[in-house]
Amino acid sequence: MSVLLLKLAGPLQSWGSSSRFARRGTEVAPTKSGVIGLLAAAKGMRRTEPLTDLLGLQFGVRLDQPGQILRDFQTARSLDGRRSAPLTYRFYLSDAVFLAAVSGDRTLLTGLAEALDRPQFPLYLGRRSCPPVGPISLGVHDDTLDDALSQWPWLAADWHRKKAARTVRLEIIRDARQGEPVTETVPDEPVSFDPAHRQHTWRSVVRRHADVTNDLAERAGVAEHDPLSLLGG
Repeated sequence: MSVLLLKLAGPLQSWGSSSRFARRGTEVAPTKSGVIGLLAAAKGMRRTEPLTDLLGLQFGVRLDQPGQILRDFQTARSLDGRRSAPLTYRFYLSDAVFLAAVSGDRTLLTGLAEALDRPQFPLYLGRRSCPPVGPISLGVHDDTLDDALSQWPWLAADWHRKKAARTVRLEIIRDARQGEPVTETVPDEPVSFDPAHRQHTWRSVVRRHADVTNDLAERAGVAEHDPLSLLGG
């Protein structure tokens, strides 16, 4: 089994699964629909193209740095300036970092990793106003989805890690396997991104946790308690 790992980090992210009309919310973690859309954009796929190759991917995400919910008020006017649109509420995740993973055929994943390094369309984290910071692809690895999400080093920012304990418990949300007890179902399994017939279905997910070592805290702890450091030189 192979897995493609992604680092999803940026000043703002917004991953909606059921937003409508004047209230555009965000989930607390990237949605499968949003990540599949990001991969499709990297490949240069049009919204009207079928998602056949991508629909079979298994998906999971680890909440490395959950961030804060940010609410923004927006309005717009018509082109003639005479009519104003209603005030809309848009919600974002501020300063969040996630480790996302998709598993499937290695050849397909390798092509997706190459596309992320040279995307055909601009990439964004849920909304066009949310560009990513730094490279997204962390490469393709011969591993299971569970092991990759549990064992990959913590991706949180240094300032966040310095305030944390030496071992942190991170939440993982992933596709439920057949016959596995389901934690919940969410409406973010993409079927089509065609604007004329946009369609999603329900996805069964499992929530679990993984304990990850905070190496930065360990190094900081050694420096703080090393008596030889007081000798200076």
